Amino acid sequence: MEQLGGLLTATGEPLPPHTKQALAREHERLALVERQIEEIERAQAAAMKAATKHEGEREEEARGGGTAERSAAQAATLVRLHGIGQTSAVPLCREVFYRHFNNRRELAGYFGLTPSPYNSGSMRVDQGISKVGNPRARSLAIEIAWLWVRHQPNSALTGWFLKRVGDAKGRIRRIAIVALARKLMVSLWRYLTTGVIPDGARMSPA
Repeated sequence: MEQLGGLLTATGEPLPPHTKQALAREHERLALVERQIEEIERAQAAAMKAATKHEGEREEEARGGGTAERSAAQAATLVRLHGIGQTSAVPLCREVFYRHFNNRRELAGYFGLTPSPYNSGSMRVDQGISKVGNPRARSLAIEIAWLWVRHQPNSALTGWFLKRVGDAKGRIRRIAIVALARKLMVSLWRYLTTGVIPDGARMSPA
């Protein structure tokens, strides 16, 4: 904002007064949003830090505590995996993993990542994923899948993805990343419920 008064247009003229006022208002809104995001992230970090207690105490809390305590403990566990940060782990646990699922099909169905085939007589067509689940969770799962490929290059899931897409670009990669997202969410669910680390995944120190 200190530099706003010295800015010039492309023709070398000072910025019009209304443009300066509009930029000042935009800056004020942006600064407010950034402060709010920082407050949320600090609160999330504090909750996760409180959740990283002695293992036995944390398990007891996860069984008997409220939803907020369980999701914070789960998020603290997830962020130990490279490629999954606080801003992804917290909403993922609050939206999805605090719930009880009987099997991986129920989990994938909640995300809306289950296949939706069309069978009619001799015609069989794959219509893609169902998209009947939680759209916010589904978008988050796909974002995490892209990050997983980047930050977990030696994991079995990344190997599965690269084997299928090869050097392909565009639509093929987008289709494959959705399939990877489904596999990854099942793997993360198992990690949180059974402690089984995804095959080949890189972990951070506790």
